Amino acid sequence: MLIATGRSARHVTAVAEHLGESLRASGHKHFQIEGLPAADWVLIDAGDVIVHLFRPEVRSFYNLEKMWSPALIDELETAS
Repeated sequence: MLIATGRSARHVTAVAEHLGESLRASGHKHFQIEGLPAADWVLIDAGDVIVHLFRPEVRSFYNLEKMWSPALIDELETAS
């Protein structure tokens, strides 16, 4: 899983489109790009690799890094 931030919706869109073109050019045929119309949060599902592209405010709000942090996983295991 990759998490990245663009400076604006236009930047997020450009990065997502470029990544899609690169995937196609390298022979990947089965991938999905979701969220392009708003470009607040774009998800690219390329099978074994998932890419999340955010605008800065949206990345701060959802804070995916915290959700996947080892500390949170340890905390949840301890609470069980």
